[in-house]
Amino acid sequence: QVQLVESGGGLVQAGDSLRLSCAASGRTDSNYVMGWFRQTPGKEREFVAAIPWSGGAVVTDSVKGRFTISRDNAKNTVYLQMNSLQPEDTAVYYCAARSRSSIGTSSMQYNYWGQGTQVTVSS
Repeated sequence: QVQLVESGGGLVQAGDSLRLSCAASGRTDSNYVMGWFRQTPGKEREFVAAIPWSGGAVVTDSVKGRFTISRDNAKNTVYLQMNSLQPEDTAVYYCAARSRSSIGTSSMQYNYWGQGTQVTVSS
């Protein structure tokens, strides 16, 4: 079992930056892919970015160049640096872990989820 706890969400203005953090605990000795998804009311959970244990991140096209995912394996923590935020980035952001070494972009491919953190971007 892996437990995930996100932090760092909040209310910002368009153009601002935020950094989300996700701390993993439990069985973190395994080679997990860590990812971020986001969800707005009435919509499916959307892939944002993911990174394997050894690096080689994947970021969805809609945030490429603005969002960066990274991880500190020694701290069992994954980060999502979000720059140039826009109102359409408003969502609940979820951290996820996948007990495979290959990246998945579907929420169904992830085994563990955090509780989510709200990001609201005002225009």
